[in-house]
Amino acid sequence: MDFIRICIVEDDPDWLRGLTDYLNRQPDMKVVTTGGSAAAARALFEQPNVLADVVLMDIMLQEEPAGISLAEQALLAWGAKVIMLTSMAEKEFIFRSFQAGAIDYQIKAQFEELPAIIRAAHAKQSAIAPAVAEQIREEFRRLKKLEHSFKVKEVRDLITPTELQVLELIDRGHTQTEIADRFFISLRTVKIHVGHILKKLGSKSSKEAAQKVRDLGLFEGNAPEKREE
Repeated sequence: MDFIRICIVEDDPDWLRGLTDYLNRQPDMKVVTTGGSAAAARALFEQPNVLADVVLMDIMLQEEPAGISLAEQALLAWGAKVIMLTSMAEKEFIFRSFQAGAIDYQIKAQFEELPAIIRAAHAKQSAIAPAVAEQIREEFRRLKKLEHSFKVKEVRDLITPTELQVLELIDRGHTQTEIADRFFISLRTVKIHVGHILKKLGSKSSKEAAQKVRDLGLFEGNAPEKREE
């Protein structure tokens, strides 16, 4: 008999253990792998030899809605049907999960209904053929690249060339005093530049702002300068 192979991503170890035991008692199901954190789930999805037909994905992992992006990764990696698990009907998160590729969701308190939902999800769609899965991956890559381009343009429009230089020096490890000396300006002027940058980018610190701009590839070197202490 062929089992429905199930992966569970859940950060509550007690709930994970109980749900695994409950589903393994179903005659046609087998929990083949589990992940207790977002990092563990990402590692699983990078292993082509580990496959699941259905992924039960907790929306909230370590108090963050990390399950939403992980739903997309599960679809791309395994072509699995993703069912979101949630403690309450969080409409915004559920909608975003469907956008990421999930096909259903279940309130945790109603876990007794999960076997029927899993069977329905498994039967509703056949496994994605490799060629189709690759087309899906290409489309996601295209959308991600487009999203990246929009972010780059948005940041370029927000910050001035001088502010970009200040950020790059911060990223390389220079202090505000060193930046002031380098540009022959006052320390107060540098602080004003940094204040404008934080406000524009919505960052809590200059290092966070620098990392955000670096991730977008806007620095010329795009690599931190290693400086001797």
